[in-house]
Amino acid sequence: MDIDKLVARINELARKQKSVGLNEEELAERAKLREIYLGNIRNNFRTQLNTIEIVDNDKHDKGNKGLLH
Repeated sequence: MDIDKLVARINELARKQKSVGLNEEELAERAKLREIYLGNIRNNFRTQLNTIEIVDNDKHDKGNKGLLH
């Protein structure tokens, strides 16, 4: 399921929860979709952190603590 459809379904379930409530099956679906969504966010964040490189800079000892990124 792509992220747009996933978010749309989560929002649909949230609206229904506010209006008439959810049955047990929908509650389970909502929990599963939320876990998928959070897993996707965690993976994207981890990937972004893995692309960051911190390098010591001998010329700039002060101000930026000698670090470049």
